[in-house]
Amino acid sequence: MRAVILQEFGTPLILTEIDKPAAEPGQVLVKVKASGVNPLDTKIRAGKAAHAERTLPAVLGLDLAGVVEEVGAGVSDFAPGDEVYGMTGGVGDLQGSLAEYAAVDARLLARKPTALAMREAAALPLVAITAWEGLVDRAQVQAGQKVLIHGGAGGIGHVAVQIARARGAEVFATASPSRLEAVARLGATPIDHTTTAVDEYVARHTGGEGFDVIFDTVGGAVLDASFAAVRTYTGHVVSALGWGTHSIAPLSFRGATYSGVFTLLPMLTGRGREHHSQIMREAAALADAGALKPRLDPRRFTLADVADAHTAVESGSAQGKIVIDVN
Repeated sequence: MRAVILQEFGTPLILTEIDKPAAEPGQVLVKVKASGVNPLDTKIRAGKAAHAERTLPAVLGLDLAGVVEEVGAGVSDFAPGDEVYGMTGGVGDLQGSLAEYAAVDARLLARKPTALAMREAAALPLVAITAWEGLVDRAQVQAGQKVLIHGGAGGIGHVAVQIARARGAEVFATASPSRLEAVARLGATPIDHTTTAVDEYVARHTGGEGFDVIFDTVGGAVLDASFAAVRTYTGHVVSALGWGTHSIAPLSFRGATYSGVFTLLPMLTGRGREHHSQIMREAAALADAGALKPRLDPRRFTLADVADAHTAVESGSAQGKIVIDVN
């Protein structure tokens, strides 16, 4: 089969032929139709993602959508011909989705939303799982709460806005001036982070009380700002990028709480993979109900163009998720 291989970190990706895998016990062989590209994919290629624990040489690609070709022993949830999607590889020793076929752990898969095309489905897994773990698993967002999403027009952010709204929350989202309209179209109240100070938007939108839940998808100074903008006592801050060194004094003085999200953990450890499948099923239900739809960059890329796709993500020029057409 054709696959894109990374031989050494920081070197060009190579399109070549490798052996087609077979479904081992507990696995599903998927004919890959589309592979979503995430910023993490580009960092792994560059050797700047030690937390992903990628062993080389390797096929990269975290997200996929495709059709079940065969099922291994012990798999009863899927059958040949099923359309599926999930975050299934590209880290640790798991083959990624930049290949015509992938043998993946059935516990990481779910049936593709019928309302979404393969390309749209391939754009969802990492961002949907990250947003769900933050908003639902950690913060338990519910109707009536005021939720602030930092980076509301980004890959994780635009999905987080939709999930929070689907759960009945009143959603606010920070964005740069050029992306405020995109945030508003998602149904969130946009906040221009370049012109509005933290205390200003806290006063304007919460009467100075703070937001019930804040989801940080940016990290750094934005996480520090989150600690100062959360509601006293009952507020909760979640970050998908809480990797730096931060003072928790502003959070402590408010008596609020914090959680981190590390979406790769089940893939790296083998523990909790069934929950990723459950989240994918929940995301599919939202998509089929018209409450969740990823925003795709209109450009088309194939396995021969993966380098260009990575460049588009790294440059910040993407207007939505970049997706590779595989088969």
